[in-house]
Amino acid sequence: MPIIPPKKLRPILLILFLTITHNANALLEDCINESSSQQQDLLKVNLTGIGIVTVWGVANWDYFTQSPKSTSEGWFQNNTNSGGADKIGHVYASYVAAHGLSYLYETWCFNKQDAALYGALSSLAVLGYMEIGDSFSDYGFSKEDFIANSIGSLFGYYSYNYPELENKIDFRWEYGFHPNHNDIITDYENSKYLLALKLNGFEYFRNTFLRHFELHLGYYSRGFDDPLSTKERNLFFGIGLNLTDLFRQHSYKKTATTLRYIQIPGTNVEFDKDKNK
Repeated sequence: MPIIPPKKLRPILLILFLTITHNANALLEDCINESSSQQQDLLKVNLTGIGIVTVWGVANWDYFTQSPKSTSEGWFQNNTNSGGADKIGHVYASYVAAHGLSYLYETWCFNKQDAALYGALSSLAVLGYMEIGDSFSDYGFSKEDFIANSIGSLFGYYSYNYPELENKIDFRWEYGFHPNHNDIITDYENSKYLLALKLNGFEYFRNTFLRHFELHLGYYSRGFDDPLSTKERNLFFGIGLNLTDLFRQHSYKKTATTLRYIQIPGTNVEFDKDKNK
């Protein structure tokens, strides 16, 4: 599909987060009589997400105005729209959605394993349906976006279901200090994506000073919004402070949870390698 406009991902992420925050507060009740309505609630969430995508897509993205078609956007090449940063953005969005929906389902008394499975499937269903809708518009079905969504949902499932993985690895998005886009979600010129390996997740480091640190591996691109700019495709390795553990130890659990998904700029030291040089 062509360059994703700023409005492309914003409503989906807002819908998911609003659903999570609204229902998580409303549905933390006893689980004694919940099992009979679990499947109905699960169906409602998925149908609501698909319904909203349909209405928004018809109104704003010209869904169902053309015969279905597919397109290849490429991955991380220089001739792509954002040097592949948008693909990692899809992985990240589906990963966060999988975690958020898994948490929601757990508040509805699903056991953790089922909640993780259904959260990942719901994430893939809603974001995957958006790609199907794209096939009936000017965008076209992007196999790269669908694969990225699948990877993010799968990673979301494993990291939510297995505490030993969750304790060791975070997937985060860092947003810079100089926004130049109407929607920060698709402002790839100011975005970085990274995996954080938390040393306190390993028994060997748990009782040492190194437990306060983590290792980062990430990617970001620059210069793809402006044809006159020099394009960069940067891999980076970093060393950062484990802020999630720091805030959790001081009983700021909500902040600690947020920092599993958001990297605060300036809290790590990076060593970059531009693949274009």
